Amino acid sequence: MAGNITFTMIKPEAYQNGHAGKILDMILSKGFRLSAIKILNLTSKQAGKFYEVHRERPFYGELVGFMSSGTILAAILEKENAVEEYRKLIGSTNPANADEGTIRKAFGQSIQMNAVHGSDSDENAAIEASFFFSELERC
Repeated sequence: MAGNITFTMIKPEAYQNGHAGKILDMILSKGFRLSAIKILNLTSKQAGKFYEVHRERPFYGELVGFMSSGTILAAILEKENAVEEYRKLIGSTNPANADEGTIRKAFGQSIQMNAVHGSDSDENAAIEASFFFSELERC
């Protein structure tokens, strides 16, 4: 059975370029509800811990550096079948291959600077949401 939460981050380049409001509008217009949201700057250590699953991959260091390079917006989204529905909305990891009308097509610049992170499974959505938000911070 699919879950009803997913986790997202608006990445540093999208936040810096003033796209956070437009991205949130796209998310809300597709029927998602925000149950937690915060704006913060990740340290290298925090970004490294969050992306620990990719530690052995060649892009890990660059990813950690990028994600700790500026302000991000983290949020928990609610909707029936949230992970799958959000993955459709954000589009392909590579913005050049993303469908029209997706967040990454509209705001992504490259595979790394693709505007947003989105959980890839219900299990990871729960883990990622808990990384950023305590139960007290959730509505």
